[in-house]
Amino acid sequence: MSSNGADIATAVRDTIYLASLLQDDEKWAEWLDLCDEDFAYAIKAYSPEIQYDMTYLSGNRKELQSITEMLPKHNTDHSPLTRHTVVYTVDVDEGAGRASAVSSVAVHQTMLDGINSHVDAGESRLFLIGKYYDKFKIADGNVKFAERVVKLNTRRLDKGSHWPI
Repeated sequence: MSSNGADIATAVRDTIYLASLLQDDEKWAEWLDLCDEDFAYAIKAYSPEIQYDMTYLSGNRKELQSITEMLPKHNTDHSPLTRHTVVYTVDVDEGAGRASAVSSVAVHQTMLDGINSHVDAGESRLFLIGKYYDKFKIADGNVKFAERVVKLNTRRLDKGSHWPI
């Protein structure tokens, strides 16, 4: 990889980590600013029972903008989600102006209210785990998400699962 390719790989990693911070802080407009106009997003989990990927959420940038603008109006559990993201691989195709990355993600939820006798207010719990499969467009030194597929290991989602992960 050329030094320019190494710089792009670093920019890809930085973009992935910044996306996690913005999502944690529910800065949805700023998160979407990291995404290309043709951005595609999906949350999926493989079901061994039906031997098929289940899709929990799928949409383009415009649809995600509409969803995230509506989030404050939803009757939902507002217990904060915190993403712990680790970038495993970044592959850069300088000539095509593209890159891809695979990251691990664990999302923790700190409960504002106790939901039952097993979870108390203020307690943090593991909400979900999975991987991000990201594709990027690179133009003029800018890195933008072109696609994110979230593949969950967790298949049973609780309240709050309508938020982009």
